[in-house]
Amino acid sequence: MDSIKRHGKSFSCNDGLNRHEESLREGLYQGYSADVTEESYNSGSEISLQRFHAYLQKQRQAGDDGESMVCSIEPDTEHSSEDEEKKPAKKYLFRTKRRSSIAPLPALRLNDKEMIANEFDSQSVTTQNSITSASSLASLLKEKIQMFPSMLKKKRKSKDFKIKAFVACLFLIIVFLVGYAYIMYNQKVLARSYFDRVKFNKGQRVIGIYNDKGNLMVTGRLGTTIHSEKAYHCLTNDTLEDGSICLEWDGRARMYLNFQELAPSVPCYTIRWQSLSPDVLPTDCYESFMGQGHWYGGGLTKGGNWPLETESFSFAPFITGDANRQQWGNALKRYFISSKGVAIQIDEKSPLYVSMNDNKSGEMCFRAKHDHFAFVNRFTPLPELSYRICTSDNMRQLHQQMTQQSLWDGLKEHDINVVHSLLEEPVWQIPSSGDKSLTADSIHNYTERVIALGFLRLGHVLVNEFWQKHIGDFTLETERFPNLEETVTILHRRGFRIVFSVQPFISTDSANFAQSVAQKLLIYERQSERSIPALTRYKSVASAGVLDITNNASVPWLVEKLENIQKTYKIDGFYLDFGTSQNMPHYYQCNKTLYNPDQYKTIFTSALEGVISLIGVSSAVNVPRPPAFVSLPPVNSSWDGLRTVITSALTYGIIGYPFIMPGPIGGDYLLPTSALNETVSFYSMNEPPLPDQELYLRWMQLATFLPVIRFTHLPSEYKSEYVMEVAKELSLIRQKAVIPLLKKYLSDAMNEGLPLIRPLWMLDAQDTACLYVNDEFSVGENLIVAPIVEKGQVQREVYLPQGVWKDGIDGSLRKGSRWIHNYRVPEDKVAYFMKMPDNTRF
Repeated sequence: MDSIKRHGKSFSCNDGLNRHEESLREGLYQGYSADVTEESYNSGSEISLQRFHAYLQKQRQAGDDGESMVCSIEPDTEHSSEDEEKKPAKKYLFRTKRRSSIAPLPALRLNDKEMIANEFDSQSVTTQNSITSASSLASLLKEKIQMFPSMLKKKRKSKDFKIKAFVACLFLIIVFLVGYAYIMYNQKVLARSYFDRVKFNKGQRVIGIYNDKGNLMVTGRLGTTIHSEKAYHCLTNDTLEDGSICLEWDGRARMYLNFQELAPSVPCYTIRWQSLSPDVLPTDCYESFMGQGHWYGGGLTKGGNWPLETESFSFAPFITGDANRQQWGNALKRYFISSKGVAIQIDEKSPLYVSMNDNKSGEMCFRAKHDHFAFVNRFTPLPELSYRICTSDNMRQLHQQMTQQSLWDGLKEHDINVVHSLLEEPVWQIPSSGDKSLTADSIHNYTERVIALGFLRLGHVLVNEFWQKHIGDFTLETERFPNLEETVTILHRRGFRIVFSVQPFISTDSANFAQSVAQKLLIYERQSERSIPALTRYKSVASAGVLDITNNASVPWLVEKLENIQKTYKIDGFYLDFGTSQNMPHYYQCNKTLYNPDQYKTIFTSALEGVISLIGVSSAVNVPRPPAFVSLPPVNSSWDGLRTVITSALTYGIIGYPFIMPGPIGGDYLLPTSALNETVSFYSMNEPPLPDQELYLRWMQLATFLPVIRFTHLPSEYKSEYVMEVAKELSLIRQKAVIPLLKKYLSDAMNEGLPLIRPLWMLDAQDTACLYVNDEFSVGENLIVAPIVEKGQVQREVYLPQGVWKDGIDGSLRKGSRWIHNYRVPEDKVAYFMKMPDNTRF
C-alpha cells in the first residue's frame, strides 16, 4: 500500500531520509506518545522508544550509503470529504478518547518493502495490512497488557470506601466468632463429662445436667465465692471410698460429686462442698428465670408468691418464722422442684441460707454459713454445703419419688378415727380475748350455739392456752373452771371432742418455773454451764423459759403432767403450739446440740407421738405422724390474708405436708396492714371482731374445700337469713362432694405423702398454663376450686385442665385445656368443677 490516510489526505513517500525521519517523528512517535500517558507510562514504553531511536539511526546510515527515499504527498482522489462524512466511524473497544484523536502514521517504504504504521490499537487488525518490525509489535502488545492493571487500579480507587467498610465488618464478625468459639470451648469442650449426664467445667465451675436424651435439664454456677480457676484432684487422704469424684481449688474449697439412682428413671447427683478457708462460703446458684421452668417448694415466703421464682430476696437463713417479718413461714422443707423435672434436696445438717433472684440475677442460690443464732452450733470447723439433684422427664413422678413416705407405721385404730373425724367434722376454736374471758360457761354457751345451727356436724372443741392460770402450769385453773369435769362430760354426750392447746414455754410467774430451773429442765444461756435459764417472749407471755426437750428428764416430767390432765378431765387430745424458731431464746443452748432452732420442734413432736393424742402442730420442718395436722400460718382478717390461704395450702402440700389445718374462717387476728411488718411474733393473738359479711362468705366458700374447716365466728352471729342459707348450701357441698374425695385420696397421702390439696400441674404437668395458676387448686384429681379472693368481685378467669368437667353452679359440661373468661360467680356461689369421664355426654 503506497499511501496512508491522515485528516482526509493521502501521503506518499518520495523524499529522502530526512523527510522520512521527520514523518516518523511526527506520526510514529505521536502514536507512541498517545498510548504513553501518565497512568500507562512504564518500563515497557521506554523500551519501545529506545527501539524507535535505534531504527532512526539505522535509516540515517542507509542514507549515508547513497540510498535515498523520496516521499511525496498527493491529494487523495479515491475518497471525497463527503464520502468520508457519510462513512460510519469504526468502533474501537479499547481506544480511549485521547487515543481516538491521534492521526494514523503515514506509509513507509524501506528497501523496496512497504511498511505501514496504521493505528496502534489492539483492535487495529482490519482488512488493511500493517507492516512493522517483530520487536515493535511485541513491544506494543506488552504495553497494552501492562495497561490492564492501571485500568483496574482506577476502578478500585472509586470503591475503596466500600472495601474498607466490608473489611471492617468482616473483622468484627471474625472477632465475635473467635470470642464465641472461645467461650463455647471453655464451657463445652473443657466441660468434662461425669457419670454420663453431667458436664462440669472445673475452671469456670459451670455444671450442666442432661437427661438420657441429651437434653439440658438444669445449669448452675458452683462455688461462686472461691475466685480461683485452678482445680486439682484431691489427695488420696481426702478422697472417699464411695466412688465420689473429688476436686480441690488450691486450698480454698473441696467438692465431692457422686451418683446414685433413686429409681430406674430418676438419677440423682450428690454435691458436697467443704470450705477450706474462712473467707469461702460454699455457694451454688441455679438458673430460676422463666425460661428455665417454674420453681416450687421450700415454704411460704414473705411475699407469698407462687411460683417461687417470682419472688426476689437476698440471702436469708432457712428457718421458720413469721412470714410478715421474716423471710419464711411456719412450715419448711429443704426441698425445691422445677417444672422441667429437676428436684433439689438439701441436707438438714447444712447451715443453709437461700436467696432468690437477688439483684435480678435470675438464680436461686444456696449457701452454707455459720451465724450467731440460726446456725451458731458448728458441727464442722468451716461451713459445709451438701445436697442432691434428681431429674426426671415427668415432673409428677419425680415429685412422687422425692416425697414418697409411708405414714402408716406405728398408727393405731384410734389415730385413723381421729383423722377421719378431722376431715368430716369442723374444729370449733373457742373465742377468747384474754385469760379472763375463757371460762367453763363460755365453752358451754359456744357449743350450745353450734348445736343451734342445726346443719353443721359436731367436732373438736379447741381451747387455747388460757385454760391455765399461767402458761406452763399444766394444771387447770379451778377458779374459772370449777366444774370442768361436768362440762366435758356433757360435751362428750352431745358428740364433741375436747382439745387443749399446750406450749413448751413456762412463764416466770408459773410455779413450775422454779422447779424446772432447779431440776435443770430448761434451755439455758450459752456458755453458762446450765446455771442460767434462757428467757424469751411468746404471745401474751412477757417472760418465759423454754422446756429443754433434749434433756432425758424433761420428757417424762412433761408427759406425766399432760397424762394427768387427760385422765382427770377426760381430755381427748392436745394441740402443740411451740411457735417458730424465732421464738427460741437468742442465746439458746440445749442439753443436746441442735443443727438449728427448728430441730427443737422435730424432737418435741417425736417425743410425744404415740404417748399422747395430738391433733395438730403450729410449726414443722418434718412431717408429723398422723393424726397431727400442720397448721397454716396465722393470717390477718383481711382480703390479703384470704389470698395467702391458697398459696400456703399449695406450698405446704408440695413440700410434703398432706394434712394441713387452716386457721378459722375470717382470720386469726386483726391488725392494720401498716403494722404487720412491725409486729413481733409474740403479740397477743386476740380473736378478731366479726369480719365484713362479704369477706366472711368468700372465706367460708374457700374453707369448704380444705381438709379441715375451722370456725371461731359462727354464721348465726350475722343474724341474717341470707348468710345462713349460704352456710347451709356450703355445708351440703362439703358433705356430698368434698368429704368423699378427701377420704378417697387419704390412702394416697398415707402411702406416698401426696397432698390432698394439689396445684393444677399435678393433674397435667405438661400443660404450661397449669404451672402458674395460683388462685385455683384441686381436691385430689377430681375437683377443681376457683374461689373469689377479691373484694366486690363477681366474675373471674377460670382455667380447666384437660378432660370434661361438670360445672358445680349450673351443672353444665365444660371442655378442659382452656380458659373460661369472665366466668360469673355471684356472692352466694363458689366456682367448682367435678371431673367427669372423657366420654360423658348429655
